[in-house]
Amino acid sequence: MNERRIHQVFEVSILLKGAHALIECASGLVLAFVSTDTIVSLVRMLTQEELIEDPQDFIASHLMTMAAGFSVSTQHFYAFYLLSHGLVKIALVIGLLRNKLWAYPVSLVVLSLFIAYQVYRYSFTHSMGLIVLTVFDVIVIFLIWHEYRLVSRKTSSGSPRQ
Repeated sequence: MNERRIHQVFEVSILLKGAHALIECASGLVLAFVSTDTIVSLVRMLTQEELIEDPQDFIASHLMTMAAGFSVSTQHFYAFYLLSHGLVKIALVIGLLRNKLWAYPVSLVVLSLFIAYQVYRYSFTHSMGLIVLTVFDVIVIFLIWHEYRLVSRKTSSGSPRQ
């Protein structure tokens, strides 16, 4: 794969990370400002027809169980987690897209920490979503590292990109 193609994949992956970060921020804001009662009512409304049709529906019954056990403290944790996680990633994405030299190593460290946390969470949840996210993060780390080597070489050869 040539360098131009790798750079394009890098840019697309960073844009996807940015889109994911925006979704996290929006979700965090929603959780911060919507009451748990509203969340339970929304889940009830979304699952009601399915549960009438099939009271044992796996997804609908699990969603209702999760919503019923969704406490205010859990809601606050997820609101903070999603918002802070999203804001950190947005800052890193902006730095990477602007070719700021500091953003590369910081991104490598932050994504590595996110991966460690995702693997830790996977040990409890066994969620395939976490596996997919972790694999994507590993690919992004490789792309950031590759891009950082190129940018560092260009910077040291006299064409600053900061």
